[in-house]
Amino acid sequence: MTTYAARPVEPAALKELRDTDDAGRPCRPFVDAEGGAPLRCCLRRSGPGERIALVSYAPLRRWAAETGAEPGAYDEQGPVFIHAEPCAGPALDGYPFPGAHRTVRRYSADGRILGGRLVEPPDSFDDAFTRAFADPEVTLVHVRAVEYGCFLYEVRREE
Repeated sequence: MTTYAARPVEPAALKELRDTDDAGRPCRPFVDAEGGAPLRCCLRRSGPGERIALVSYAPLRRWAAETGAEPGAYDEQGPVFIHAEPCAGPALDGYPFPGAHRTVRRYSADGRILGGRLVEPPDSFDDAFTRAFADPEVTLVHVRAVEYGCFLYEVRREE
């Protein structure tokens, strides 16, 4: 049976981002006074008083470097929040950041966008992923926030 898992930003990438982000800027940590930032390192929202950083992240570029894909113009970078120091990573039961409109963007093995789908509560992410991966051309999926278009997490098939 095929299952799907939300994948945080990989530890090696986080280590790099905590030094210099994917736009070449130094990391500038700050204390999140209010909390609520969607952390891509542990796939949860920050709590008040946590040290976090807003960095530029290029998820498709990093995936392409692993796989040899050449996404061309589809390579994009955008803002993501991470803990300023290493954390324990995700402790998930289900999918992170529920209860809001999300887009599920599908990508081919060469890094090209194959389409997307709006997921609105109470739509099921499992259904959205099943439909996305029913296309044999789909290699990975990015889940993005509708409000800002930000990358939230990646999903791959898990056997």
